[in-house]
Amino acid sequence: MTTPEHGFAGSERGGPRRRTVLALGSNLGDRLGYLQGGVDALFDAPGLSYDALSPVYETVPVGGPPQPDYLNAVLIAETRLPAAALLRSCQAAEVAFQRTRGEVWGPRTLDVDVIVYGDVVSDDPDLTLPHPRARERAFVLAPWLDADPDAEIPGQGRVADLLAAIGRPGVRRLDDVTLRPPT
Repeated sequence: MTTPEHGFAGSERGGPRRRTVLALGSNLGDRLGYLQGGVDALFDAPGLSYDALSPVYETVPVGGPPQPDYLNAVLIAETRLPAAALLRSCQAAEVAFQRTRGEVWGPRTLDVDVIVYGDVVSDDPDLTLPHPRARERAFVLAPWLDADPDAEIPGQGRVADLLAAIGRPGVRRLDDVTLRPPT
């Protein structure tokens, strides 16, 4: 859908307040530095207010060519931005850290995905909500569960149940590595 009530059209601010979940990943260069830079860049731009930040996980790549392991985290925030503007903020953070989009599921300095945007369910080709593969990705579900034990994916179920169904192969929490919440 692309109607204003779903947040895909309209102004950059002033819409209904929605809880959003963003998944961050990096597997090139200074992985932790890129994740921290992504968190900082997202909150340097207007439109997000901080709610929670997950622990950092190291994960094996899913799909794509052979590549290094990822560091992953989940950020939970509140926003009045329309979904399209939120997506643009995520893409701007990726570009700021030299993200290139050459190979599908290829290695990257920074990846920021919109996982949920309030309770919106949409098949918009520019931003499908909830994220179409989140329920299958332990590298999203495990950190999200840590950040919000009561989390749910709209129309798909509780994150705890979804994670229990797929397990945690290749996903390891790094208790000695942390990201700094925005100030």
